[in-house]
Amino acid sequence: MSRLRMSIALSLTLHLAAPANGAPPVEPAAPAVLQAATGEKPDTGREEALRLISAWLKGMIAFRKVPGMSAGIVKGQQTIWSKGFGHSDAQRRVAASPDTRYSICSISKLFTAVAVMQQVEQDRLALDKPLTDYLPWAKFAEVDRASGPVTLRGLLTHAAGVPREGGFQYWGAPDFTFPTREAFRQSFADQTRLYGGFTRYQYSNMGLTLAGEAVIAASGQPYADYVTTNILRPLKLDHTTPYLPMKEYGRGLAVGHGYLDRDGERMVLKPFDASAVTPAAGFASSVVDLARFAQWQFRLLQTGKTEVLQSSTLRDMQRVQFMDPDWRITRGLGFGVYRRGDKTYVGHSGECPGYFTRLMLHLPSETAVIVMMNAAEPSAPYVDGIFDILNKRQSAKNQNDAASPVDLEPYSGRYSTQPWGAEVMVLPWAGGLVTLGLPSMSPGDDMTILKPVGEDRFRRIRPDGSEAEIVRFERGKDGRISQMTWHDTPSPRLGDAD
Repeated sequence: MSRLRMSIALSLTLHLAAPANGAPPVEPAAPAVLQAATGEKPDTGREEALRLISAWLKGMIAFRKVPGMSAGIVKGQQTIWSKGFGHSDAQRRVAASPDTRYSICSISKLFTAVAVMQQVEQDRLALDKPLTDYLPWAKFAEVDRASGPVTLRGLLTHAAGVPREGGFQYWGAPDFTFPTREAFRQSFADQTRLYGGFTRYQYSNMGLTLAGEAVIAASGQPYADYVTTNILRPLKLDHTTPYLPMKEYGRGLAVGHGYLDRDGERMVLKPFDASAVTPAAGFASSVVDLARFAQWQFRLLQTGKTEVLQSSTLRDMQRVQFMDPDWRITRGLGFGVYRRGDKTYVGHSGECPGYFTRLMLHLPSETAVIVMMNAAEPSAPYVDGIFDILNKRQSAKNQNDAASPVDLEPYSGRYSTQPWGAEVMVLPWAGGLVTLGLPSMSPGDDMTILKPVGEDRFRRIRPDGSEAEIVRFERGKDGRISQMTWHDTPSPRLGDAD
């Protein structure tokens, strides 16, 4: 065995050895950003994962021409990472940050669902009574009388069979004209259910608007006043509003953009006022506030205490209440319930003209991920990618996280892979290196692990743990890494990865 291999093996043995009392090794509880406050040992695995996440997102907004993005990760009661990328106003070069506000569109539905459930706890609303008990004007022509009336449970699960938009064309550019509450009410002179209740899934902004109207009827308060007093202020969500704060437009409130067109450009879109549809799509928020919102949920479920809601109520909201007949869509009360691999997540996305956002929580690990963009850009791959990188690094930590005898930092950077691809990032990872080609919408699948085996030489590690080909790094006259050679193909170093 070479001295290098022996050093690696010895390091691995020492790292995995249990303490003398037989107890398992203790995982550090805080990342480097919290060390000053906690005095705890840095969590190298977490820091490497966060570094890769940051570099990946920075690269992706460049390749995808996303004007601005804010993202954050919550673990229990701590926001362990948050960052802004690009600009909240590209024209004025205003930098995006975790405090930047975005329209959160349909994430608004979570706040409406919480408001409904508060009224249910106070016996002012009931999930399974006819909606017309509270809103006599909200009558639909029936298509399946055997399925029963429209109920709040049906509305919160999108299983009531009511139309998506109710005949209004407010998503039409360029003006995005939403109905007033009076116009919304008047539309019920001619509304028909699409399906019987709990027969099919039909996502519905009309449905959550009606849920908000039920809160108004039950509480006797204007919707914005109710949610501000009973949800936003108690949770200290100081930058969350049931409207877009236009006084901050271009500064604290990001300027929205559309999809990439054929010329690779994104058009600036006019801001909108959701008016009557505010309970379904009208809120604005920031990464900082959605992180607090996630922390509240973890705290409530952990302590079992009552805070804004009873913990049992929140648990009911986050369990499956309806499954579409194809078994592919599952909904809680307001929350979406999603299955990826062997893990279940709860949360919601928001997709409005100019803004795409997503909040997703993994309850067993008390981990939440937030991504907010001022562009029409699918948010799910970014949230999923962050979770996948975190999970991959945790798996590496559990399997083989020996300290490397090699200084890995000199190899980090961006390398050109033209003409075969755009570029590849290289960063330290679990005692070796990780490579990730850009652009990538599935970083968890596209990561490759390299193991140090000699001076400036690494081997690719297959998914089954076996070793494959050699990857060589070459140095320039100044002694710095200038090139990576893989399968006899040179890739010049372009610069830092992050």
